[in-house]
Order: sequence, then structure tokens, then C-alpha cells
Amino acid sequence: MDLWSCKHMGFSGRHMNSLACRCLSFVFIVLVFRALMFPTFPNFGGFQQNNLLLVHSSSSQSDSEFGVRKDKFLEVPQIVWGLNNQKIAFARACLTARMLNRTLLMPNLSASLFYKEVELLQPISFDKIFNFERFNSLCKGFVHLGRFSDISNRARVFELQKGSGRKWTVERDLNQLRQIKENSTDDFEVIRIVGKNPFMWHDHWPVKDYAKVFECLVLVDEIAEEAAKVVSKIREMGSSTRRGRDTLRTNVDFKNSSSQPTPYVAVHMRVEKDWMIHCKKLEQRSSINQICSSKEEIVERVQHIVGMRGSTIIYLAVADSLLEDSSILSGWNEGLLLFEKKKLGVWDIYKKYPYLIKSAIDYEVCLRADVFVGNSFSTFSNLIVLERTQKMIRMGVTRSCGLDVRWPSYAYNILGESGGPQRWMTEMSDSNLQAISYGTNNISC
Repeated sequence: MDLWSCKHMGFSGRHMNSLACRCLSFVFIVLVFRALMFPTFPNFGGFQQNNLLLVHSSSSQSDSEFGVRKDKFLEVPQIVWGLNNQKIAFARACLTARMLNRTLLMPNLSASLFYKEVELLQPISFDKIFNFERFNSLCKGFVHLGRFSDISNRARVFELQKGSGRKWTVERDLNQLRQIKENSTDDFEVIRIVGKNPFMWHDHWPVKDYAKVFECLVLVDEIAEEAAKVVSKIREMGSSTRRGRDTLRTNVDFKNSSSQPTPYVAVHMRVEKDWMIHCKKLEQRSSINQICSSKEEIVERVQHIVGMRGSTIIYLAVADSLLEDSSILSGWNEGLLLFEKKKLGVWDIYKKYPYLIKSAIDYEVCLRADVFVGNSFSTFSNLIVLERTQKMIRMGVTRSCGLDVRWPSYAYNILGESGGPQRWMTEMSDSNLQAISYGTNNISC
């Protein structure tokens, strides 16, 4: 019996077969609707399922335009290691939360440098270093930071175990995140990541995404003011010391006038004992001999920056507690005005803070310098150059090689022109943060 025969059936058979006709009619309508809405083709196996996934993805993308979801959260372990490794770990956690369309619960950072002995870690809240409100304001619609008090039900938590070791590949890590996103974890208000510390997570996001998060990290007023005091002291001491000497001329236009602050060069002098051990092992593993730099090599190359002459003010940024060589001010050309924390008279500012805040102050001092010189395998140097690159890009400069530009940076571990350090800009189009996280000798110029 088909639909047509049902329609023209006589009265006597209508009662007997009415139920069958109705069922057949319903099935026919469903099949027509399915054919119109979800077409399938023999040559495209699984097309129907993929089409549904694409619709879901498009819907999620549209929702994200209105901001990150604030009723679902991602929790991460305490973040460890040095300041800039912690900033990368924090950004990686933010981007993980963004991928899962969740708010990141404000994590604890680590005030101390001890990262192997967990019991020695000194936890410090994120908002003791960076401005919580400013972060959410600057990153609005991109990532969002929440507080634990925002959680309504702390009992329902989904624990996500992060793997480690060589078997835990980039692909496995990304597949894990995709499965979590697609599965029914939306029932849980909180996803808690457990396992290896966040800095060891694999990287799945482009440099520009990380840069966006870094732009939202603004120091709290207390630390920013301390950094401003150090910068002011450098300019003041340099100005008074060089008064009467030749006008400073370097690769940027330094004009000594009352309307402009006295310029200075900041050198991230990475010669501390922890670094020398690390960089030598790294050179052996990577077969690259452009990682470690002795004090003598740094001095020689910095002095050969084109245009560097006497009366140049140089601030040497070092981790004093890890420094074994106290002669970092010796061996430089006569006439260069060299300062470090103690000679500058700002040690009292630094000594009252834990390692993390000391590093944050030095970072800001280096970031504001007219010229910056660092090591391309140092995370500290890398993030400073990234921010300085962004400043130049906003000024319309996309390449600094061979040009006299504002905010120039150099890598002293790589030999450049005239025996000086290599000019350095961050490659903002990189698809991941590998070069910045672990260093490279390919630095754009």
C-alpha cells in the first residue's frame, strides 16, 4: 500500500487501514524533510555529520563575538619558574580557557624562584603583581579572568589530567582539548587541570594571540611606581654625570634637550650561575654555539653598537642574588656611564621585595630603555623585544634591519655588523611561541 492508494481508498477499508496510512504518511514527510535539510551524497562519506559539526562551530564563533562565557570556568595549578616563564604560562592558560569558551580562574603565581622543591614555593596571587580590573578591561571579548568567589557550585568539578614526557605530543595535547570541548563537560561549572605545571603545556596559538594577552598585563600601581623611580634615577644620575660631556649620539636620535628625558641603554646581562649552567647544556643538546655569552663578549659587542660613544648611559640588569661575578662594571670603555642597582642607589627599592617583583621592576626598566640589548635565548629578553616590536609596529615600522628607528633592540649572543650585536625584532607572524619560549638565533634581521 502506498500513499496514493491510501488517499483514494474506499470507505469500507478506511477504518481498517487508517492507522497504517497515517504512519506511512508520517514516514514520507520525515524522509522528505530529511532530504531537503540534510542531503547526503555517496561520494562524501560522513558529510552529514561534518556538516552538523560545522554549524556548531559557526554558532560558537558567533557567540564568542559577544565575549567569553562567564558562567563556566577553567582552573589551573600554581604557576612557577621565572617571571616571564610565568607570564607565558599564564597566557597559555588564558588561551586554553578561550578555546574551551571558559573564564580562567585567577591563578597563583610564584614569588620565589624555587620550582623543583614544591614545598619551597611562595605562592602570590595574580592581582598582587598585575591589575585584575585593567586586565579584564583591556582583554574584553578576547579572554576573561574570574575569581573563585564567582563559582556557584564547587562540588561539581571535572579534572583534566595533562600528560607529560615525550609520548605527550603536541597532537595528543590538542586532541585532548578538542575532545573536552566537544564532549559533555559543559555540565561541569569548573574544569580543573592537574598534572604538569602550565609552562610545560604544548603550544597551539600564534604569537599574535599571546601578544594580545601580554598587552593586557599591567603592573599594579605599587610596582609600576617603583619601576618609575628606578628609571627616573637612571636618567637623573646619567644626566648629572655626563653634564659637560659630548652629546650622546647612537643609532637613534638622542637629542640632549630640556624637553626630552635623558636617554639610556639597558643591557640584560645574562651571566648568572643558573643561566650559565642552563645555556651550556642547551648548546650541547642543540649543537648551537650562539647561546652562552661571557661578560667579556657582552662588553665587546655592546660597545660596538654603531654610533655608541662615550657618555652613553648604560644600565646593567642582572639577578643579583644569582650573580657570582661582582666585576660586571669593569672592562668597559672609559667614558661609558655604567650603572647597576647598588651604584645607582636603588638597592633599597629592590631588597624589600621577593624575586618575582624584583624581576618585574627590572623588566619595566628594560622595556622603557631607549635601546635594549639582551640574549635571544632568554625568555626575559624575548618578551621585552616582543613588546618593543609591537611599539614599533604601532608607529608604522615593520622591519628595523638597517634602519635608524625608535625602540631598537639587539641580541648580544649573535654577532652583527661592525662587531656589534645583531639587530632584533620579534617575528609576529609565527604560528606558535616556540622561538620565544625556548629561544632562537633566527631573530628576523
